Amino acid sequence: MKLSNIMCNQKKTLLFFFAFLMLSIFGVAQNDINSPYSGFGVGNLSPRTNTALSSMGGVGYALQNPYYINFKNPASYAAFDSLSFIGELAFNITNHKLKTNTEEYKGTVAQLDYLAIGLPVLKVWRTSVGIMPYSDIGYNIIDKHNNTIFGEVTNKYQGSGGIQLLYWGNAFKLCTGLTLGVNLSYLFGRITTMRFAEYELSNSFNTLTHSFRHIDGMQITAGIQYHTTIKEKHQLGIGAVYENAIKVWSKENLLVLKYYESYSPNGYFDTTKVKIGENALKSTMKMPQSAGIGLSYGYKEKLLLGIDFTWQNWKKFSMTETKNAFKNNLVTAIGIQYVPNVLSSKYYNKINFRAGTRISTGYIILNDNPISEFAVSVGLGLPIRTINTRSSINIMFEYSKLGTIKNNLILQNQFKLSFNFILQEKWYQRRKLE
Repeated sequence: MKLSNIMCNQKKTLLFFFAFLMLSIFGVAQNDINSPYSGFGVGNLSPRTNTALSSMGGVGYALQNPYYINFKNPASYAAFDSLSFIGELAFNITNHKLKTNTEEYKGTVAQLDYLAIGLPVLKVWRTSVGIMPYSDIGYNIIDKHNNTIFGEVTNKYQGSGGIQLLYWGNAFKLCTGLTLGVNLSYLFGRITTMRFAEYELSNSFNTLTHSFRHIDGMQITAGIQYHTTIKEKHQLGIGAVYENAIKVWSKENLLVLKYYESYSPNGYFDTTKVKIGENALKSTMKMPQSAGIGLSYGYKEKLLLGIDFTWQNWKKFSMTETKNAFKNNLVTAIGIQYVPNVLSSKYYNKINFRAGTRISTGYIILNDNPISEFAVSVGLGLPIRTINTRSSINIMFEYSKLGTIKNNLILQNQFKLSFNFILQEKWYQRRKLE
């Protein structure tokens, strides 16, 4: 007697779906970072690559793999196995050190990074959905200076929040080696800022400007890839991605308060300006378009090399209170992966060893200086030994340097440790029982 039955592995898949939905509802990340450069524009931008590719410097335009989700190029989803489900869950721990000519500050934060799933739909159609940070904002800055009338003036700047990205992607196999994909993304989030002006003069009013900005908008990312094999050993790939410029809707609730002495939430205030509810300030932010191209080379299943170039048109970015503080940005990423012997019976030989570097010319301009970034990363891909699965745990360590101490600016050194779990299970396979 033959009976058709869905494999018990689907229970794990359904649990992953449930976790995905719950975590999506409550948000991907709690933005508790402390980076003064996140106070400009929409905050510190997320690399938007999975942990495996981040450990290779963030390459991905020309890469595709049936065992992980490369949301950097939606055309890569076409590589998903026709019978398998893929789910990814990642988080990171970040230690940062801020340094000026006279002071230093250290801090550590842990946060959820991203969630993504990938599924086959038809023979030539694959789909993926996920949620991840688009940008993070978190800063607390104090600036003191002397005024000839008011004496010492203390300005405090605080900010938190960020923008999340929820995407739905689809990829299609056009012909042998050629794939096309598109991500439809919804950007949403809240940015909270507080600006204090406190005066040493005892009979002076201090001022608090409190802003809650809600953001939402849609974005489209299109990608294409072509891969070919030469002499059954050498794999060559090329990929390109285009992301359209968009107008993101912004609704800002604004309060301007005056108070005596030190600020306290339970203190007495004199409200001088209120713009909330129906009177909230409505505007648009123009987010930049970007384009990228990448090349890849693989030798059997041992060696993989990739290089990406990304151009971002930040010079066209605009907000209500921010103009002409940005320039176009060029990001170069180079990565390598080595696997001793994927078919070996020894566990060590199946480990993925990864390394990469990333250089960004910078899009923020402060004191006539672009705030550039340099990063190096290493990582491991550790297979999980089970039957009928290519699940894995991936670990990445990255060091990055942002800014400079020159011209009264701030140098931000950051150490990031990232982990992700990839669940890859047979989804449509049927079991035969006698």
